[in-house]
Amino acid sequence: MQHLEGLAPIADRYDGFILDLWGVIHDGVKLYPHSKATLQALRERGKRIVMLSNAPRRAAMVEKALTALGIPRDLYDGVMTSGESVWQALRDRDDPWFAGLGRRAFWLGPPRDLPLLEGLDIELALSPGDADFVLNIGADEAVSESDLAPHLPALEDCLRAGLPMVCANPDLIIVRDGKQILCAGILAEAYGKMGGDFRWRGKPDAQVYGPTLAMLDCAKDRVLAVGDALRTDIAGASSVGIESAWVLDGIHDLAGKHPDAEQEAAAAGLAPVATLPSFRW
Repeated sequence: MQHLEGLAPIADRYDGFILDLWGVIHDGVKLYPHSKATLQALRERGKRIVMLSNAPRRAAMVEKALTALGIPRDLYDGVMTSGESVWQALRDRDDPWFAGLGRRAFWLGPPRDLPLLEGLDIELALSPGDADFVLNIGADEAVSESDLAPHLPALEDCLRAGLPMVCANPDLIIVRDGKQILCAGILAEAYGKMGGDFRWRGKPDAQVYGPTLAMLDCAKDRVLAVGDALRTDIAGASSVGIESAWVLDGIHDLAGKHPDAEQEAAAAGLAPVATLPSFRW
């Protein structure tokens, strides 16, 4: 594992880059200082770039958000999200587990993410008892954005109703503008510990990498994934045989702590080719 100050020393080993967004490009509110310049440096060298995010939203919405933050469309080749993967699975029903879900969903998550249902033959149920499955988008701030306990009664109601859960974001937490926020993954894990059945789409699930690599259109051994989370970004890349670079100043907050980073990666059975203090050239 190399400990680098930026991507420049290894960039020419690769033709394509799979980039995480939250914790690499932005913090949910603003761009990180070097992210746009690093994207520009990669594009100047003819590199292909696909953004792969565990956002519980359609890819087109994430593209609009990137534009609003100051990342123009010509700096990357495509976007794939966990929300897009869930939307496709609920539309196509070609996976047996998804095929058996039914059409009435109980919604767990903030109302702002309801556009995920657009274009789907799904009806929202007002209570778990009226639903066929639960669609877990993440922690609703109106309940609590940082404490799991207030969400447990709703999970218990879903369990009593025997609902399978679709999780649209495998992340456990994110850091938004310096504050930790609960994500759908931590609700799904709690549901599983209660005995509930759940499936998620997105990193580290290998299935999300198929469409990502198709957009990237590069030989897999010439692709580098860059992310800040061992559990999702680095493990997901490893699961499909893609090399990775680990950004240390994201969710793990290990920038400058190389022995600790090596220990954490080894404990997780992961071997990124390099660490970066942040996404910089």
